[in-house]
Amino acid sequence: MINQPSFKYNSKKRFTPLKYIFKWGSLAVIIGALVGSATAFFLISLDWATNTREKNPMFIAFLPIGGLAIGLLYYYVGRDVVKGNNLLLEEAQNPTEIIPLQMAPLVYVGTIITHLVGGSAGREGTAMQMGGAIADQFTKWYNLDSVERKIIITMGISAGFAAVFGTPFAGAIFALEILVLTTLQVKAILPSILVAIIANYLCDFWNVKHTQYTIASMPSVNISNIMWMVVIGIACGLAALLFSKITHLGTHIFASTIPYPPFRPMIAGLIIAIVIWQTDTKEFIGLGIPFIQQTFIVKVHSYDFFIKMLFTAFTIGAGFKGGEVTPLFFIGAALGNAMVWFIPLPLSLLAAVGFVSIFAGATHTPIASTIMGMEIFGNECAVFIAVACVVSYFCSGNMGIYTSQLKQGPKYMLYHKLKHIVLG
Repeated sequence: MINQPSFKYNSKKRFTPLKYIFKWGSLAVIIGALVGSATAFFLISLDWATNTREKNPMFIAFLPIGGLAIGLLYYYVGRDVVKGNNLLLEEAQNPTEIIPLQMAPLVYVGTIITHLVGGSAGREGTAMQMGGAIADQFTKWYNLDSVERKIIITMGISAGFAAVFGTPFAGAIFALEILVLTTLQVKAILPSILVAIIANYLCDFWNVKHTQYTIASMPSVNISNIMWMVVIGIACGLAALLFSKITHLGTHIFASTIPYPPFRPMIAGLIIAIVIWQTDTKEFIGLGIPFIQQTFIVKVHSYDFFIKMLFTAFTIGAGFKGGEVTPLFFIGAALGNAMVWFIPLPLSLLAAVGFVSIFAGATHTPIASTIMGMEIFGNECAVFIAVACVVSYFCSGNMGIYTSQLKQGPKYMLYHKLKHIVLG
């Protein structure tokens, strides 16, 4: 990584509303357009990779080769950006060096290879890293200080997340919430929202379609149904904790047992390919969107969520690229679906609530998850989703999918007090 001077806060900069609006409004337009277009290109490429693999199942046999290619690429070219999303969070919290632009093409290529050969991964990580890398280049071009740099990275994350899922307001809040709303980040609210809207618009402009989900029927909001949401929230919070632990454990096992990093995804790819060949099952690889759509219509096996959890943890833990969020949607929707055998609520509602509440637990973002649920499924389910997301958030423990996420807020204060009470 190129050595650069440390970023410092310039207290002599005077805040003027007009200058603020012009500066961050223009940056939002430029970054939103760039990240939205880049994300659209990425989603089109991802559709091509998925369709190519589905038409040619033999591509799954290339999982070891694909894993080796990704491993070699990051080992010899991308060591500075191998941390992925965690690098974005670290730089946003403690600015030191500008994120290398090479993060964007590297994660793009790595993710396309992962999905082309059948790795179980998501897509939000790619969009966020592309967005963060592109946005952070404006730090040097605009001579931004440390506080302003936090805003610019927040904007990159916001734009990428909003464009990849078609949820502009959830994307804006997610970027703010994942970094924790401190007094220094209040100025990031307007730019984050504006850039998310623009990035999402650009993605739509390029005629990229996002997956649609429908809740067939909506029950009344009453105490009984709210209590069922608490039950789902607890289950999804615990599932989120389990997923985070398994994924981090997988990363630790591969790192401690295989010294040469490029061999980690290669060996994992070989194992996954053998498992797929032996079981003749393909619904747990890739994004798994067709399966997610099925969870809203028909009952699935009660253990499907756990199988997807293992596939994804193994894939991401070994070093394949993409992200964890779409697989989390799969896991949550399947878990919600499985609970229909004892919860007397519509199947599609249970799948929808599981879809977003496990995301809330794994990323510690209950507000963004609730807004995402409203943007995807409609405002009618807002109360149900909000309750489940908050409960999942508090039940998911002190661990998440992003190890560098800043741990602050009411959840961690509550855990600290409980720990103090229990341990004296």
